[in-house]
Amino acid sequence: MWIHLKIIGWLLMLLSFLHYFVPSYLNWKKDLAPISLMNRQMMMTHMIFIAILVFSIGLLCVTSTDELLTTPLGKKLCLGLSAFWGLRLVFQFFVYSPKLWRGKRFETFIHVLAVCFWTYMLVVFGWCFWYGGASFCG
Repeated sequence: MWIHLKIIGWLLMLLSFLHYFVPSYLNWKKDLAPISLMNRQMMMTHMIFIAILVFSIGLLCVTSTDELLTTPLGKKLCLGLSAFWGLRLVFQFFVYSPKLWRGKRFETFIHVLAVCFWTYMLVVFGWCFWYGGASFCG
């Protein structure tokens, strides 16, 4: 499990940096122009803090792997992270409309990649909670 937490950590830190491209890719300058200044700033602030949180979770996985696997607090954090990413997986299917990705090559690729990543984290963090550092295979 140790290597899986390291992989997740590095991938989450990469994902946090990818948030830099969200406003331009989603054309926020144009799309958010009609809404109030408060709502525009809240959207940007929330996106920045999501990126910071994702980076922090990644950093925790990379720097505190042993603690996540062996301490009571680490195991509770793994349970919470499993639930968090499991809920994110549910949102991927039941909150985001398929119209956003269906029939669009890049968006479909991102959708499939996200489903795989959310599932991977759900399973790894859940495994770490239930079994600590025990391997999937034995």
